[in-house]
Amino acid sequence: MPTTSPETAAAPSSAATPVVHVKGITAGYLPGVNILNDCSLVANQGELIGIIGPNGAGKSTLLKAIFGLVKVREGSVMLQGEDITGLKANKLVSKGVGFVPQTNNVFPTLTIRENLEMGLFQKPKGIKERLEFVSEIFPELQKRYGQRAGSLSGGERQMVAMSRALMMGPHVLLLDEPSAGLSPVRQDEAFLRVKEINKAGVTTIMVEQNARRCLQICDRGYVLDQGHDAYTGTGRELLNDPKVISLYLGTLGED
Repeated sequence: MPTTSPETAAAPSSAATPVVHVKGITAGYLPGVNILNDCSLVANQGELIGIIGPNGAGKSTLLKAIFGLVKVREGSVMLQGEDITGLKANKLVSKGVGFVPQTNNVFPTLTIRENLEMGLFQKPKGIKERLEFVSEIFPELQKRYGQRAGSLSGGERQMVAMSRALMMGPHVLLLDEPSAGLSPVRQDEAFLRVKEINKAGVTTIMVEQNARRCLQICDRGYVLDQGHDAYTGTGRELLNDPKVISLYLGTLGED
């Protein structure tokens, strides 16, 4: 079997400290009810990591646990060697962690530019430089800065949400289902944007329901099932692994 065990994949490289290292976390929303059980993940500098699995596997919960939105009961979350387990979202943003939720990810009554400015509220003096950076990735937004975000399509809102998260110049970007609810054409655009963000030097961890497309673009992937790491390996390894195909891709991985 070409894929490795989660324990092997979770071991940090001796050459460099991972940007994100999730070490055996157990986490959940309600007391005594765990969604994640001994779950581990590593994201090295510049990597694009994909997280796939069936509904209810704990994929989004893992991102929220990293971002301090779900209580971690056991284990730890490390950011460039620093323990950030349980830190509040505003502290994590200042430390270089960006998060784009699947829904309610823009301020609908604000304009596109105002949404982007909200992403830089902790460092307002850097607005010009950061706007130039995000406009290189999302040039179409620059022409529409005065338009209210509430009038945008789902794909356009996703672009605004990702742009706002990039305004603080994060070391790592957490993306929760960036293609959810989009048309096939818009889905392709979303994946291209994710790849461009990653190529710009931002380590990216992406949860995706479109498993096959996710694995096609990611450097490494994690398959979650019932809150556990079931399989991990490179995107290509997972795409070609017979067990992963039969158990998790199938209709889940259809484009």
